[in-house]
Amino acid sequence: MKVFHISAECYPVAKTGGLGDVVGALPKFQRETGIEASVVMPWYDKPFVRDHSFTSVHSGNISQGMQTHSFEILKNVNSLGFDLYLVQIPGLLDRAEVYGYKDESDQFIAFQHALLRWMVEAEIKPSIIHCHDHHSGLIPFFVDYCKEFSTLKGIPTVFTVHNGEYQGWMPWHKALLMPEFNSDAWGLLDWNNMINPLAAAIKCCWAYTTVSEGYLEELYTQPQLGPLFLAEKDKAFGIVNGIDSAVWNPEQDPSIDFNYSLITVTRGKKENKDALCKEYNLDKNLPLIAFIGRFAGEKGADLLPGVIQQIIENAKGKVSLFVLGSGDPLVEEGLEKLNRDLQQQFALVIGYNEALAHRIYASADFILMPSRVEPCGLNQLYAMRFGTIPIVRATGGLKDTVSDITSGNGNGFLFVNPSIEDCVKAVERALDFYQNSPLKNKLCKSNMKLDYSWKKSSQKYSKVYDLLIDKL
Repeated sequence: MKVFHISAECYPVAKTGGLGDVVGALPKFQRETGIEASVVMPWYDKPFVRDHSFTSVHSGNISQGMQTHSFEILKNVNSLGFDLYLVQIPGLLDRAEVYGYKDESDQFIAFQHALLRWMVEAEIKPSIIHCHDHHSGLIPFFVDYCKEFSTLKGIPTVFTVHNGEYQGWMPWHKALLMPEFNSDAWGLLDWNNMINPLAAAIKCCWAYTTVSEGYLEELYTQPQLGPLFLAEKDKAFGIVNGIDSAVWNPEQDPSIDFNYSLITVTRGKKENKDALCKEYNLDKNLPLIAFIGRFAGEKGADLLPGVIQQIIENAKGKVSLFVLGSGDPLVEEGLEKLNRDLQQQFALVIGYNEALAHRIYASADFILMPSRVEPCGLNQLYAMRFGTIPIVRATGGLKDTVSDITSGNGNGFLFVNPSIEDCVKAVERALDFYQNSPLKNKLCKSNMKLDYSWKKSSQKYSKVYDLLIDKL
């Protein structure tokens, strides 16, 4: 079976969040099970691209309205455990950042057009085309309704919703930039009088998946597309994300200060915590709570300044907090003020730093995730792999992977409402639990034993593929 994963991100080539982690890991595990999985993504001016060898395997041209763009397909073999293809288009897909450009819609229309043009011209016919998020959401429509790609019609398409909040809305005049399609099918692109690539994907794909079972249920009641997700539920599958247990392995992780195993976790976490606290001027003898991620409303990041202030006041200074992330300028401003006021109790690093994230997971006692929306969540899985206890809001994949300590077999602390008050109460319960060292150490070890590797999840994807191929 030959599978093409189509994505805007793939770790370590380009990553802004969980999408990159998933696409960087799932194909590797699928290869181990005999699936010939590859990744196709845009070309970015990133260190990985500059530092690795690529071979040009195809070149061609596409039209966007009155403008013609040349494109090139570059291939890297096995640096990541699977074949990687980059689509380079001068003037569109030749930039440093993944997102944030004013012509982003034009970029991703061209990306999808070029890669399908390459598949047609090179006579490539995978068993499955697996699209990830709205950046590749037009592909199921293009395959079925563009004469230009008629040789690809009949190839099953799978679409994975990593985050349904981002849908790729664009005005209808952008249709002029697309390959010519059957005008009778325009309604498949439309949602509320705009082109919506996410909605188009759900309408046209053979099957859609979400990154947790809990998130699938939440999508059925989503304000914007809930009725569509529900109408197409017969082809829906909730599959919780896995993690790459080789990358997230405290026993061998090159990024952390001291490696440790299940047997040496207590000492190992203390040594890592001592080193991190010394570097960032925190008290190593206090419980350490960390937040890692984007400063966005869906992550509950706007709650952080109030939560941190109240936690430290209520704990009378007997707690330390570490925040790594960036995003909303107002959140950054509020956290920077706290960082000035709460020295030796609060450390803040603005930006994205993969190595530092690993060090924080290895050092922190708790990871805090006050998310309003969390389709799956990977941070809590990384944290537990490192013996760090999650404090999370009960939503989406967080609710699927973390159960409250009061349940008997719980592995963390949950709260229901995305509010400062509820979040602080959960943190205070965790701090009380911290005082019982034998119980805390036992939980750290049991969390490290949990199997959230890609092995189980990749098998579920294989079953979805088989179901679709059996329909042919």
